[in-house]
Amino acid sequence: MIESLPASEQHRCGFSPGWSVRAYADTLDLVLFEVAFCFSCHEVRMHGTAVPPALSTQFFDAAAPQAHALLALLREAAP
Repeated sequence: MIESLPASEQHRCGFSPGWSVRAYADTLDLVLFEVAFCFSCHEVRMHGTAVPPALSTQFFDAAAPQAHALLALLREAAP
């Protein structure tokens, strides 16, 4: 679902992410990556051992249906 988010340009808000997703190794002691989403400035920041530096900051269209579906899923997972 995250991969399907369409690209966008940055909107300035100061990056205040409300949601993030972490992926762990099989042992659950190593965070492979974390993806933080700011639906205000349309920015995604990723960090972790599995994230190439070129992918650490990206921008997505927060008004796209895919973004609305992701936000609904995040809200449902953490009411």
